[in-house]
Amino acid sequence: MSIVPDNSHVTSLGGEPAHAGIVPTNGHAHHASLHRIGLVRRQQGVSLRTVSRHWNVELAEVRQQQQEDTDLPLSQLYKWQQVLGVPVAELLIEGEDQALSDPVLRRAQLVKIMKTAVTLRETAREVRVQRLVATLVDQLIEIMPELAEVGAWHGSGNRRTLDDYGRAVEYRLSDDLLQD
Repeated sequence: MSIVPDNSHVTSLGGEPAHAGIVPTNGHAHHASLHRIGLVRRQQGVSLRTVSRHWNVELAEVRQQQQEDTDLPLSQLYKWQQVLGVPVAELLIEGEDQALSDPVLRRAQLVKIMKTAVTLRETAREVRVQRLVATLVDQLIEIMPELAEVGAWHGSGNRRTLDDYGRAVEYRLSDDLLQD
């Protein structure tokens, strides 16, 4: 298993400690791949925006963390492991063979199929199609019960109502921001 080195002594350009132990390599350092979070995230069908909202952090931070040459502390790798639902070993790079294990690859494929089925379920208008999609969803859940938690693809399905926005409506914009 690969070891992620602790570079907590590294500072940013301004001389401050690097953000949360996350150290992106720069043009002067090697570009060795330290992890494959981005690859696994894409294969699992999890968007950067979803991770950003889940952790309540800026999208730019999530984007930087998933870069292969970003040196992450183990605590951050475990956060990624939880949000992606894969063993932490799948996020690390071992030797030359960088392919995902068969179980994780199959899970990623089933998640994508389930997302498509849920999207179809939300958009189907004909009763025959609704029944067929319901059967497909039930069969997928029978194969892998955790798929019951999978939602539709973003940008598809029903439009959100005001009740669906959740925490986003709790944030208040400053009056100064609206003055400009």
